[in-house]
Amino acid sequence: MLRSMTDLEDCVIRATDGTIGQVKDLYFDDNAWVIRYLVVETGTWLSSRKVLISPIAAGHPNWTEKVLPVSITKEQVKNSPAIDTDKPVSRQHEMAYMGYYDYPYYWGGIGLWGGVGNPGLLMSGYSGFGTMAKTGTMTSAVRPEGEEAHARAEAARHQDDDPHLRSCNAVTSYHIHATDGDIGHVRGLLVDEESWAIRYMIVDTSNWWLGHQVLIAPPWIQALSWLDGKLSVNLTRQAVKDAPPYDPAAQLDRTRESSIYKHYGRPGYWENGE
Repeated sequence: MLRSMTDLEDCVIRATDGTIGQVKDLYFDDNAWVIRYLVVETGTWLSSRKVLISPIAAGHPNWTEKVLPVSITKEQVKNSPAIDTDKPVSRQHEMAYMGYYDYPYYWGGIGLWGGVGNPGLLMSGYSGFGTMAKTGTMTSAVRPEGEEAHARAEAARHQDDDPHLRSCNAVTSYHIHATDGDIGHVRGLLVDEESWAIRYMIVDTSNWWLGHQVLIAPPWIQALSWLDGKLSVNLTRQAVKDAPPYDPAAQLDRTRESSIYKHYGRPGYWENGE
């Protein structure tokens, strides 16, 4: 199921022992186009501090009530490493964060989340994950010895990486350029609620030909400039103009997705097992 970025905005994050706060932004990886963290405003209980919550901890959302349960406690969040969410998050910050929660690293594998396709599977095989001690705190994940050694090696190899984390709020309103001119701007993003992958940009073409909204997939991006707020796609203006219009009120099922990819002559992401 695909969800609009707006479905997650102001969503209440509920820990195992109470409310943490509300989602104010999402950080995505601009290499894989996957949501890596939710930026959560904690409110008065933690002096309105902003904290990062990984989808690794996320449970099944209640979209009606806009509540996302997470398998961590308020105390864990309170004692988590301080990260300035107004500045770029470095790989060193990520390693400290993942180490604090005993999460395995998502980078270094061939999948969207390490060797797997969604964050819920990243902890599979780690005993103790998802269980609660009598104190109400999450028990640490116990890693097999071989995986622990691999994790240390991966940490050393990737400690100077640029994690390519970007703000979803920042990318909305970015201008989109086709191979032969402007076509519009980013109005929003559609996210796969299982893998947390960004499947589409919602592009508003009304400032070009008084048109409609269309969907463009991240793999079709040819170049991007975060400094200038521009994205270039490997599509023509006419192809975008003739694309199936996006109706936010209609469910985007696989039939509708297939019609989009067929129009552009591209294979669907599901054909590649993504």
